[in-house]
Amino acid sequence: QVQLVESGGGSVQAGGSLRLSCTASPYSDTRYCMAWFRQAPEKEREGVAGIDTDGTITYADSVKGRFTVSQDTAKNTLYLQIDSLKPEDTAMYYCAADPQWWPCRTLGRRDFDYWGQGTQVTVSS
Repeated sequence: QVQLVESGGGSVQAGGSLRLSCTASPYSDTRYCMAWFRQAPEKEREGVAGIDTDGTITYADSVKGRFTVSQDTAKNTLYLQIDSLKPEDTAMYYCAADPQWWPCRTLGRRDFDYWGQGTQVTVSS
């Protein structure tokens, strides 16, 4: 069983930046693909970015150029750097993990086994 804990959300003005973190525990030698999703009010949860088990990174088209996903495997932590924040980025951001590699390519919300509780990002204009 993998537990995911997100942090780093907050309230920022448009144009600002945030760095979200997601720490997985317990530590395991098994590589998991890890990804970020977000869900705005009254909208479906959408995949934002993922790193699969061989390090390949996938971004949703809507966030390319402003979002950067990275991973510190020694710390079992996934990061999401969000720059040039826009009000439409306001959402709950979730971390997800799966022992298979392909969910981090498809970023399908039904394909992941493990989810964190989320961290709220609110962007004001």
